[in-house]
Amino acid sequence: MVTHGSKSFAMNLHSDRALTEMFSLIDPDPISLALIRRGQLHGPLMLMYHSVQRGRAIPDWPWAVSMARFRSQLDFLAGEGWKTVTMADLAARPQAWPERTVVITFDDGYRDNYEAFEALAQRGMCASWFVVAGWLGRGAGWGDAGQPSDPLLEPAQLRAMQSAGMEIGSHTVDHLRLPDLDNTQLNAQLLTSKALLEDVLGTEVVSFAYPYGAWDERCEQAVMAAGYRYACTTRSGWALRDGNPLRLRRLAIFNDDNLSSFARKIAFATNDVRWASMIGYWRRQLLARMGWNT
Repeated sequence: MVTHGSKSFAMNLHSDRALTEMFSLIDPDPISLALIRRGQLHGPLMLMYHSVQRGRAIPDWPWAVSMARFRSQLDFLAGEGWKTVTMADLAARPQAWPERTVVITFDDGYRDNYEAFEALAQRGMCASWFVVAGWLGRGAGWGDAGQPSDPLLEPAQLRAMQSAGMEIGSHTVDHLRLPDLDNTQLNAQLLTSKALLEDVLGTEVVSFAYPYGAWDERCEQAVMAAGYRYACTTRSGWALRDGNPLRLRRLAIFNDDNLSSFARKIAFATNDVRWASMIGYWRRQLLARMGWNT
């Protein structure tokens, strides 16, 4: 028996495929472009990248983007009037920035990020990096499936990036899930990574990103006690939504994000911007305005 729910799912899937195919040769498509230009923004955003791989081919790892797409995303942001700031600058003065303010962040610190840094610098843009301090100059040792085999950035590269206006923050020593650690292990990951990076950079490190986006109140308190002032999660939404500098939100940019999905992510501050999800959202909004329950 075909239920109402299965019919709804099939219709959403069909509409998603139909719209995706319709706009496949137009990037960004006119609807996505209109959404980012006319939609109601609710404050600054933060974007999360990991690896940026050379060429135009779509990388296999979902957390990687091609250099060609990364450059096009930077040009799109600039063309739409978005200003880049570092995470520390955003969080230190949360009321100081216009709505079209974006923080571009990179987790882990892969060496291919250096070319991304150069692309940013060429455009007069800045970003924040959260590096795994115990693996600088070496291949990533935490073993996530599909991650790049290239080494992480070298200390000299981090210093050059910082000198060019980029922010360097911590992502722990070993990229461990903080809630799984006891208090001694947790403090060691936070304090040691901070000290290692400060020794490399010669300046205080005040920003942190929770590995895997995994955190709880105990972890948050430990981050603050370790001397960090700002920290970001992987929860989607407007960056400052929670009003807590240790719970800044970010949008994930994936390997298959073209300019159309990139624009919709910015317009809605969410990671799920499939056309089926957009249609469902608009339907709920319409019914709510009509006073009908969904």
